[in-house]
Amino acid sequence: MKHLAVMMLFFVGCIALNAQEVTVTGKVTDEEGIGLSGATVYAIELGVGTTADMDGNYELSLPTGKVLLEASYVGFSASSKNVDISGTTTIDFVLSPGSFLDEVVVYSGSKKAEKLTSSTATVITIGAREIERYAGNPAELLARKKGVDYFRAGIAAPAFNIRGFNSNFNSKNLQVVDNRFSSLIATGLPMGPLTTTIKEDTEQVELILGPNATLYGPNAHNGLIHTITKDPRKHEGLTVAGNLGVTGDGDAYYSGRLRFAKKFNDKWAFKATGEYTKAKEFHYADSVYIDRKLADGSPGMDGVKEAYEEFELDNNVEFFKTEASAYFTPKAGTDLIATYGHSNSTYLSPTNVGRNQIIDWRINVFQLRFNTKNFFAQTYFTTSKTDDTYSIDDRTKQYYVGIDSGLSPEEAAGEFSYLSGARFKDDSKRWNAEVQYSNTLFEKLDLITGVQYQKDMANSLGTYLLDENEDDSIDVSQLGGYLHLTYDFGSGFKALGAARVDNHEIYGTNFIPKLGISKELEKGSFRLTYGQGIAAPTILNMYGNLFGGLILGNAEGFTLADGSKVDPQDVEKVSTYEIGYRGTLANKLYADVNAYYNINKDFLSPVTVVGVTTQRGDTPIEEVQAAYGVYNGLVATYINFGEVNTYGADLSLTYSFSPEWSMTANYSYFDYSYDEDNMENDFNNDGEVNFLDFLVNAPKNKGGLGINYYGSRFFGSVFGRAVQKYNYFSSFQIASETLPGMTYRGVPIVEDAPSGDAYNYGPLGGFVTMDLNIGYRVSDKVTVSLAATNLFNNELREFTAAPPTRGLYVLETKIHLD
Repeated sequence: MKHLAVMMLFFVGCIALNAQEVTVTGKVTDEEGIGLSGATVYAIELGVGTTADMDGNYELSLPTGKVLLEASYVGFSASSKNVDISGTTTIDFVLSPGSFLDEVVVYSGSKKAEKLTSSTATVITIGAREIERYAGNPAELLARKKGVDYFRAGIAAPAFNIRGFNSNFNSKNLQVVDNRFSSLIATGLPMGPLTTTIKEDTEQVELILGPNATLYGPNAHNGLIHTITKDPRKHEGLTVAGNLGVTGDGDAYYSGRLRFAKKFNDKWAFKATGEYTKAKEFHYADSVYIDRKLADGSPGMDGVKEAYEEFELDNNVEFFKTEASAYFTPKAGTDLIATYGHSNSTYLSPTNVGRNQIIDWRINVFQLRFNTKNFFAQTYFTTSKTDDTYSIDDRTKQYYVGIDSGLSPEEAAGEFSYLSGARFKDDSKRWNAEVQYSNTLFEKLDLITGVQYQKDMANSLGTYLLDENEDDSIDVSQLGGYLHLTYDFGSGFKALGAARVDNHEIYGTNFIPKLGISKELEKGSFRLTYGQGIAAPTILNMYGNLFGGLILGNAEGFTLADGSKVDPQDVEKVSTYEIGYRGTLANKLYADVNAYYNINKDFLSPVTVVGVTTQRGDTPIEEVQAAYGVYNGLVATYINFGEVNTYGADLSLTYSFSPEWSMTANYSYFDYSYDEDNMENDFNNDGEVNFLDFLVNAPKNKGGLGINYYGSRFFGSVFGRAVQKYNYFSSFQIASETLPGMTYRGVPIVEDAPSGDAYNYGPLGGFVTMDLNIGYRVSDKVTVSLAATNLFNNELREFTAAPPTRGLYVLETKIHLD
């Protein structure tokens, strides 16, 4: 595998070095024709740029062919142009003041740089200016975007969902950093807080709403979030940033970050980053419900489950991150980029069965990228390691088993408290490789095609997967190829045809198509698309082994005691129809609106009890289930079921009062329907099809309103967010209003009361909250800013198995030396 990747990089590199270079000149001016001294002109995909002189003139050497050029200047809207360079070329730019969004360049929709108005995908962007002028965690900026279900699952775990079916273990949204999958190997969950990238090195964040599996594979089901880091040739200098803050509970928050970037000459550039963050989680102790039995077998609490606080809860949050990249440019427009990243994280993470105590979870990434005019190739290696992470819920229960068995508190709290399988270890690895070719054929047809390979080597050291020992790993490979064609009919009309074929070692071959048509106008574009996506079972879904084998993965199916079969878990499928408009509605008013209709089939279920089993695949269950003597073959696992239709619309408006002042507003609507007579939809097998079978877990209405000011010295924003109240169910977790006559997992649904193994505090959402960000540029080198998240310190319940979030107030000082 490693030799193949090196050969691919060498091959495409030899081809690229033959590209011919020409000179591009031009001028960058404002609307009155005055040259903008110091404006930046950059060839986005080639990593080649320059700065305009005192009169706004610039000169660049670029390879021949189609190039996307972007001109930018502080206080002005960026402008981008697709140009076909065949000889010495003159390209002028006229920039408009303000913060219009119709010229933002995106990468994620087509894996190539393109104007936002040209993309057939529904793409949301968070730009460098928003990130640089926000003192808090840039993930909070997702809360200000349309179509996003944003929630704060604690101080260290902001997260998002798109278009329903959220859960406490949601792997349907793919996280990508610089075209590198950033997801955990065994669980498929987005790395989120575990990522190695820091705020000061983030150029842009792009969020795709809906499936984008044709280019990114079977994990980009509900959506995709792509973080693009800064090029050291475009963003040089030393940046030092420090945050000092306090939570609404009165605890301190500290964060220090550093970024150094230097272009040494036309061939070599380098950047390095580092971060250390320390805080305390919001005050909260979850309830663990235990049916205690004493050593003599008598009930300790009259045989009724009683609530206990999480045992030895540690509220400390600590992150260490570092990354370094070396850029080698043998020829203008040809780059070889080597990156290493590392993170070490400790925090509390909500799951379907209570919280996990994440302790010293280490991520390492090694990435090698090659990029030139028509070729992109990469290979990367990801490792994931933890030795002491554990399930707080299960450890708490085991601790009281020890106490009731006559152990001392010290003995029960020691190694005994982990014997039920509470401790999770991980020593997993992943290889990825990709080769992509792009070109323009017949002057009208844009072609992008590529091949991706992935090999997962999951190893839980025998703790939560069906690997037998520390020398064993569960190896799963997949190979996918994609073809993406865009044809320009002229007069602004373009058609898209794309397809992907994936072959997975466990769940076989899947074909994923996408079709679209767009009409580009002078100030915007319409788009109409049809696409399919799949959500793939994770390694945990296929080979999980939790709590002595009570929860087992379903890669091979099960035989029940009555002889009936439970089929192996397969992929979940979604088909999406979408229409949208993006562009200017009137002078200074920009709109981005879309409507969609999804057909969802063969859901990947949450963990569910299937009954007493006799076999997993062809293996007797007593040889698989470690605690067979306790469970006697009773198994909870993952299955496919049902069909439901979801639909909705998202609207975003931006109005620029002046170059300094603007207002933004967004609104999203979401709903669903299903066939009550189709008993394949009866997931919980109660003889009735209703909403408890689908667990859509999304608010019907949500929206936000913000005012922004960007002056020469002062800047700031105020943003209010409203989320409608909604009921939420995720395995053991419940957050619902009282529903008379209805049960969940066999327990009546009653608000503010125990519900099985969890406590039902009532619905999520149902709040209005406000965030504030203000700042002042003391000089060209020093900026001071303040971010207040949940300004009025309201107690908001946004997620289950997580603390109600309170305010977070952070003062940031940033020093940048050119």
